[in-house]
Amino acid sequence: MSVRAGLLVSLVGATVAGCSSPREAPTPPPRTIAHYSVADFYKNAESFGASFSADGTKILVSSNRSGIWNAYAIPTAGGEAEPLTSSTTNAIFAASYFPKDGRLLYSSDEGGNELSHLFVRNPDGTTKDLTPGKKLSARFAGWAQDDTSFFVASNERDQRYFDLYEHAADGYARTLLYRNTKGLELGPLSRDKRYLALVKPRTTNDSDIWLVDRKTGTTRNITAHTGDVSNSPAAFSPDGTTLLFVSDAGREFKSLRSHDLATGTQKAVLEPNWDVWGADYSKSGKYLTVWINEDAAYTSRLYDAATLKEIQIPGMPTGLVRGLQLSRDDAKVAFYASDGSVPDDLFAGSVAERPARLTNTLNPAITREDLVVPTRVRFTSYDGTEIPGLLYTPHQATSAAKAPAVVMVHGGPGGQAQFGYFALTQALVNHGYVVFDINNRGSTGYGKTFYAMDDRRHGEADLGDVVASKQMLVATGYVDPARIGIMGGSYGGYMTLAALTLQPDAFKVGVDLFGISNWVRTLENMPPWWASFKEALYAEMGDPKTDAERLRRISPLFNASKIKAPLMVLQGANDPRVLQVESDEIVAAAKSNGVPTEYIVFPDEGHGFVKKENEIRGYTAILAFLDKHLKGTTAAATR
Repeated sequence: MSVRAGLLVSLVGATVAGCSSPREAPTPPPRTIAHYSVADFYKNAESFGASFSADGTKILVSSNRSGIWNAYAIPTAGGEAEPLTSSTTNAIFAASYFPKDGRLLYSSDEGGNELSHLFVRNPDGTTKDLTPGKKLSARFAGWAQDDTSFFVASNERDQRYFDLYEHAADGYARTLLYRNTKGLELGPLSRDKRYLALVKPRTTNDSDIWLVDRKTGTTRNITAHTGDVSNSPAAFSPDGTTLLFVSDAGREFKSLRSHDLATGTQKAVLEPNWDVWGADYSKSGKYLTVWINEDAAYTSRLYDAATLKEIQIPGMPTGLVRGLQLSRDDAKVAFYASDGSVPDDLFAGSVAERPARLTNTLNPAITREDLVVPTRVRFTSYDGTEIPGLLYTPHQATSAAKAPAVVMVHGGPGGQAQFGYFALTQALVNHGYVVFDINNRGSTGYGKTFYAMDDRRHGEADLGDVVASKQMLVATGYVDPARIGIMGGSYGGYMTLAALTLQPDAFKVGVDLFGISNWVRTLENMPPWWASFKEALYAEMGDPKTDAERLRRISPLFNASKIKAPLMVLQGANDPRVLQVESDEIVAAAKSNGVPTEYIVFPDEGHGFVKKENEIRGYTAILAFLDKHLKGTTAAATR
């Protein structure tokens, strides 16, 4: 997972209509809004991923319906999901069906330590670890065009770098295709296996694409430039003559471009007014799927690859549409859809016909109308910069009954608050909290100038936006200005701690999920497999050897004596990114101030919680903490 990633890994998807400014206080509905427990919100059966079986009758997905992520097969004709794995301890994430039989590939780590191995599951239920060993991480990297082999990225040789291997589908004999000795990030491989695209990041908004020609043994930079330009490879054309890539050269947003492998000629393919995140061809080459980040929501667009005419699938559901996948024969399409208030449901069907819904993920005990669809808002920050975000307003909030509010800060640095279903957010809103999911400066998706505005100004420029958002919330007319808190995970957890230490009077309470408290230590103790973008992270955050003074200045731990607002901290003991000591020390410091402090450590979680029982326990505790210290009441009665 990239260091730029936020708290959760997002799937590609599409947008729903939203507002450009905070709406007026809603008119109370004639019915009573039921209050649900956090556990109710986790009785949904969430799923992601979609790999068609060899005969096209099943779709392989990852689902947490058992309480732990496992692999399931869902019939394309409709019917009950079939469990294919049954882990009760470590999360299992499905990768792909084998193209010619019922075997499948999946990945799993140990308690969230991010040392994932790749496994094969046979039709009889037996499994085999294809990447055995210790202190290694491996991931599935796609199938060969002839379906006789597949590719795996692994750092077993050198923890710092990922090499690329080819495994035979029969017998699993493997061959090293690319030995990575320069710390480059792996990109796509051409279908004839001649070309491999790599990425060399210099900073988080400046990178180049290097092209390896395995036939001639040469490696060359195909995006040499001056200034800050972000370049990343997307996909080789089926005939192996061009490479599609994403670049923001000469513009604010990333466009889709092509590079002719023979002549070096480059040209624009698609230039929307939002960031293109990637693209890929279907197996036959007939279709091209392009993923675009449109104002905090991913869109999946399907094109005729030859004409670039957009394909309109009839009867598509309204709202968010994400994770679009085609079957290997291009006959079927699968995707997920939601309006942002409920978990994604899986849909599938022919490209030319109305797709059918295959899942119904919302807990039947929850009334859909009780949930809230977010709206887009923008406000003017302290220096005139326009700051976007997503606003969730409880149905019961009015100017006569002002609500408490929570500013939610996403992960990163450089992540993004996006449309989608988030159980904790919906639980908070259901219990009467306004939630503003802010995209402060430095967030992805709003152009490279906005993205770079917080570089080496973290805890200062970006924190100013978070504090300024309080004025927007109060201006809605239905937020109590004396009851506004802050919450975030990972980098958002750092921002929570920064707010409580650097701006101690700004927020009534803070909830930190595995946030950084000591930047010097965190930057000095990055996992080895972050080596390829270590330089880029240093360029954005600072080098602990040369910027220690500034890093100490913005680190909450060295300002912890200023904490006076109640603080709650959640931490995974196996977190390789934000070590438990980061939370241990800030909690001890807050307690020494006499501040009401609650601390929960999950011994079987890493960077982000994946087990339902842990999420229920932790998020129920968050709700109770906010009810006590922000709302000023005991926990509300639940249905």
